[in-house]
Amino acid sequence: MNWPSTAAEAIAVQEELRGQVDRTDYGPPPRTVAGLDVQYDGDRLAAAVVVLEWETLAEVDRAVVPGRTAFPYVPGLFAFREVPALLDALEQLETTPDLLVCDGQGVAHPRRFGLASHLGVLTGLPSIGVAKTAFVGTHVEPAAERGSAADLVLDGEVVGAVLRTQDGVKPLYVSVGHRVSLATAISHTLHLSPRYRLPETTRAADRLCRRSL
Repeated sequence: MNWPSTAAEAIAVQEELRGQVDRTDYGPPPRTVAGLDVQYDGDRLAAAVVVLEWETLAEVDRAVVPGRTAFPYVPGLFAFREVPALLDALEQLETTPDLLVCDGQGVAHPRRFGLASHLGVLTGLPSIGVAKTAFVGTHVEPAAERGSAADLVLDGEVVGAVLRTQDGVKPLYVSVGHRVSLATAISHTLHLSPRYRLPETTRAADRLCRRSL
């Protein structure tokens, strides 16, 4: 595919594709789920995808792709640094995952089209964004107990949830990517985070790409 080389071109792509985002649940419950992450060393990168079995969270497939950044760092356009390598990694899998869990934002984005939405629309796969920090929006602090959540609001619209995955730890920022409702995205994130703050999908992908640089 022709990939944008300027910020203006990239924003035009987001504006064109964001109308394809589906914020409703699609298909049966997942049987496999993929965590996706990218690590950098200067202009070098490693993009990793690790597929886990849904019920047991046991690994069933993995792929990692080395590369170099081909797009500058611009807030709101981060997907254009990561999506090409992540698509390459997804193509190397022997298993097509039923759900993508991205270390980043979905519709919790100024143009409602972050990394998780971008990958979801391009692949057609259900996707969610689970980020460590907020990018946009305001919220109240959720209660301290695991499972507590608060709305993440941007321009009067709920664009995500601030979710406590473990008692007393910092919350995560969950948003719809594509073909998943926000309620389901929250439920999926809790299922994938039985012991630690971060989902097992994110932890596995993070370990793989760090080792690959």
